[in-house]
Amino acid sequence: MDSLIKIDNLTKKYGSFYALKNVSLEMDHGVYGLLGANGAGKTTFLNLLTDNIKRTSGSILYHGTDILKLGSKYRSKLGYTPQVRGMYEDFTALEFLHYVGSLKGMKLSECRKQSEEFLRIVNLYNVAHKKIGTYSGGMKQRVLIACAMLDNPEILILDEPTVGLDPEERIHLHNYITEISRNRIVILATHVVDDIEGIAKKVILLNKGRLISFESPEDMIRKMEGHVGEAYGTYEQMISLEEQYGNGKLLQSSEGFGLRIVADILPEQFEPVKSGITLEDAYLFYL
Repeated sequence: MDSLIKIDNLTKKYGSFYALKNVSLEMDHGVYGLLGANGAGKTTFLNLLTDNIKRTSGSILYHGTDILKLGSKYRSKLGYTPQVRGMYEDFTALEFLHYVGSLKGMKLSECRKQSEEFLRIVNLYNVAHKKIGTYSGGMKQRVLIACAMLDNPEILILDEPTVGLDPEERIHLHNYITEISRNRIVILATHVVDDIEGIAKKVILLNKGRLISFESPEDMIRKMEGHVGEAYGTYEQMISLEEQYGNGKLLQSSEGFGLRIVADILPEQFEPVKSGITLEDAYLFYL
């Protein structure tokens, strides 16, 4: 049985520069975290997956057929929350969802029903008739998330969806993403590793246009044993160690000041961490 999405040697080149090079992976229902530093190729990957830019080579298959052949039939299966907001701020939230639903070709009655449902889910129903221009950044982000969920997309792409959300809203969104991923692919692109650690089925980790890891968070963390270390001492000592080894994370605990690093071989000043290794440690190690 073919995977829902199969990507084979996907490449995007600008002149002699590779924005993405020979990326291959397969996805079925579940949450996939998309990680990488600025310039890693995340935006290029999403633009190719949504058929917004032309690939140089390779293929993206949806149910075994190239998305270029499917065209609008494939795009109708997508829900997308972009990182850069493009909204009509004179519209109310409800009017904006109705507008987006009409662009998707939804029947008016179904669009109205879903618009109210999703505004309730993102906790905006009580301000649904207020203009978007009066909303905070986090509220606007939630409107875009509601728009992406209209018409029950089989592939939901969320680009930095937690920007501007408070901790309670983030937890609510994470729980909802976990629930809806049972019958669709959810790709969550983020710089905040905590956003995906507890919910991602696999992590798509890009660096300089290349896929350097496509594993579950558990497998990535397991491979970090012996590569994460901590040292404790005075603040001045920790600053000196950080300057020496770089990519360290300063700590404060009951043991005093500390420094946490990841490395192929830990320097003798650092004791290996026995428990509490995180996906963020793995992310820093791979990059």
